[in-house]
Amino acid sequence: MNESSKQNNYNEYDNFAFHPYNILLVLLLSSIGALFIAFSAAFVYTRVQSGLPPVKLPNLFFFNTFVLLTTSVAMRSGKFAYKNDKASVYQRALFVTLLLTFLFLGLQISAWMQLFDRNVFLTTDNSASYLYLLSGLHFIHVVAGLPFLFSFLLTARKRLKEPVSGLVYFSDPAKSLKLRLLSIYWHFLDGLWLYLLLFFQINYWFS
Repeated sequence: MNESSKQNNYNEYDNFAFHPYNILLVLLLSSIGALFIAFSAAFVYTRVQSGLPPVKLPNLFFFNTFVLLTTSVAMRSGKFAYKNDKASVYQRALFVTLLLTFLFLGLQISAWMQLFDRNVFLTTDNSASYLYLLSGLHFIHVVAGLPFLFSFLLTARKRLKEPVSGLVYFSDPAKSLKLRLLSIYWHFLDGLWLYLLLFFQINYWFS
């Protein structure tokens, strides 16, 4: 009887760590991390073997780090607002995150243009190729997260117009789970960018 009662009361959202969506995200992030580490190791090996100097990063790479970290702060603010049922703050945080993400992408394109102005192209040498490859892969993964962020913002604007629908929205465990997963993905991209920045800068300092 007790066993049957436990089965009836089972909620798939109670244990986040073992939820299928979370497991899929962990596998995805592990794969992305392994990909970047493999390319980083290949870059170091190729650079040492060929004796090529690394490329100096444009200053926009460093400013863009601040922009990306700010998106993480905005995302965290949105998650906190969701937990506390603050509809206007939640929507504002999502909008700011989206806006800053587009700013990051635009500035990243500008940073590549600065490299072009210095005659550093994808085909210049292996050092340049790996810089474009790794920063380009990060760019693609940021773009891949945009539809999910945009979907959250549109749904929030639609569902939070009325108090009743807002109450249902904030008490939806599926929505809470997906927001948490999106937040983890965004923080992971921030960490990945910091890793790339330090990796290329350390290679430049010790070349």
